[in-house]
Amino acid sequence: MGRINILDKHVAELIAAGEVVERPSSVIKELVENSIDAGATAVTVEIKNGGVTFMRVSDNGSGILRDDIRPAFIRHATSKVRVEDDLSAIATLGFRGEALASVSSVSHLELITKAREEDIGTRYLIEGGEEISLDDAGCPDGTTFIIRDLFYNVPARMKFLKTDMAEGNAVSNVVDKIALSHPEIAITYIRDQKTVLRTSGDSKLLSAIYAVYGRDFASSLIPVDYTLGGIHVSGYVSRPENARPNRNMQNFFINRRFVICKTAMAALSEACKGAVMVGKFPSCVLDLDMSFEAVDVNVHPTKLEVRFVNERPVFDAVYHAVKTALMNGDKRVEAKLNKPSVKVNPFELAQKVFRERDEKPAAPVQKPDLTRLDKRTEQKRSDELFAMLDEPVVTVPKRTADSISLSDSASPAVENYRKYIESVKADKIAEPEKKEEEAPAEPEPTVEKLAVQEADEEPKPLIDMDDNYYKYIGEAFGTYIILQKNDKELLLIDKHAAHERIIFEKLKKDKGSGYSQLLLEPITVTLNKIDYTAVTQSLDIFSEAGFDIEDFGSGTVIVRSAPQYLPAEDIESSVIEMAGYLSENKKEIRSEKMEWIYANVSCRAAIKGGNRSTERELIELARQVEDEDIRRCPHGRPVSLVLTKRELERMFGRLQ
Repeated sequence: MGRINILDKHVAELIAAGEVVERPSSVIKELVENSIDAGATAVTVEIKNGGVTFMRVSDNGSGILRDDIRPAFIRHATSKVRVEDDLSAIATLGFRGEALASVSSVSHLELITKAREEDIGTRYLIEGGEEISLDDAGCPDGTTFIIRDLFYNVPARMKFLKTDMAEGNAVSNVVDKIALSHPEIAITYIRDQKTVLRTSGDSKLLSAIYAVYGRDFASSLIPVDYTLGGIHVSGYVSRPENARPNRNMQNFFINRRFVICKTAMAALSEACKGAVMVGKFPSCVLDLDMSFEAVDVNVHPTKLEVRFVNERPVFDAVYHAVKTALMNGDKRVEAKLNKPSVKVNPFELAQKVFRERDEKPAAPVQKPDLTRLDKRTEQKRSDELFAMLDEPVVTVPKRTADSISLSDSASPAVENYRKYIESVKADKIAEPEKKEEEAPAEPEPTVEKLAVQEADEEPKPLIDMDDNYYKYIGEAFGTYIILQKNDKELLLIDKHAAHERIIFEKLKKDKGSGYSQLLLEPITVTLNKIDYTAVTQSLDIFSEAGFDIEDFGSGTVIVRSAPQYLPAEDIESSVIEMAGYLSENKKEIRSEKMEWIYANVSCRAAIKGGNRSTERELIELARQVEDEDIRRCPHGRPVSLVLTKRELERMFGRLQ
């Protein structure tokens, strides 16, 4: 008897469904893409319990003809591909004809649809791939899919699903990407009976970005619009100063299909080189409009990966598009700052201020009598003018043709007052010069006097530790502490690495307790849905590290407390970086995650190379390094190096 078995229809469908339907978000992606292909201008997505128990996708598209309903649920049945040549130029989001067959084989599915040319709609029920009923139904034009109890007949797949929150956030991530790729479609997303996303469908990409990621992210973007080699790149890229610690906010679309495109990622990074800090990554929402024949979207079951006939034009188009956008952004700033200007004498500017203050519109201008000015007013004006005159010459925007010239409108009284002030100022300047002339000249210091002064200086401090004594020499390059140990060695300590390790050990020892500090103003952090899930599922980990974070919903968290070591300006980027780490390292044990987070906090909180430090601070840092035998920072870099006296003598040729 042969060993090859022909699988029955049900088992084959379950296996095939696993390639397309991995989790609820896979179902939502397939159904919403079908709605877009059907010409819908409004789509509503609703889920409950992460989509496991209930999903509904409704649209106002063309609907499905009654005669096409049963064939639509047969595997490889599609209206978008007819012959082999159609595969080389796919212009629709769906084309394989597997989605409906796969979804219906692992769920209870209900379809309510009406084509525009039909008078009455249809309600179709299918469970586990088996038809239950097909009846008439009253409904508007369009299609509604209702999916209940996903994987009810495949327990092995059900047990691999994550929590309802994680599955729901995965659905949110899919809906976000579709909303960004099709701003002309009004998308409503309802999660557990709460509307969490609503786009206007006004065809403006910035409106969709605002709805998905919020105001702060949308306001940090620069428009991109560039064509090269038949590839049109459009969308937005973040300003260099708004770069993030990871790539998770980089969104690329090929012909309005969300894809993971390493070629475009590399081009984006290369275009931002020199503008974005090392270790930071720009965010973007970019769509590449190109020939359908130049890209193959049929290389992955989920259609997230694509293959290009030639990658070089894609790289060049993205590179030059982003580079041009960044340069144009800089030019706009320069044009605003470098307006044509003229130099104005601050004395004349002050005189104008006084004239406008004293003159009354209804009364004729009268010459001021300086002799009648009381001393208090005179002294006040004198002090104000001297303050202005001591300022450097300022620039103001060039005056228009109808503006009044200061020199033309100056009155004789103003001229007299100017002369008076100049004479007073001359007297004030001459007074200290006269004192300097009367003071006896300081004799040049002699060699003997210099020696005495040097002897009177306070000697460098000595540090006694464990039968060793150290002499503090100084600090090199604002980074390295120099000590002389026992008159035999020079000890060089990297102050950042040393301080980093000290903070790391304290956090690790006390598990962050006692180091959390309430923020005066809570910080709002916007994340993509994958990172958002990682944070909301790891609030206890953040709490142990000294963070008090609350879930604010829709991809946003609020930081109310943070480790007191952490600078306020680093809190947001630190949370973003930790979120990215947690989302990419889900399988690591808790202790490894905590060590990484402690290392991240300590690196940001530690004193930086180049920062100014007092002698006492550096000595105390050196004392802790030697007392606690600190040798490496949390990232493995050495903290200190030793250079012996013998090695120095050999370098200088004192030893043969």
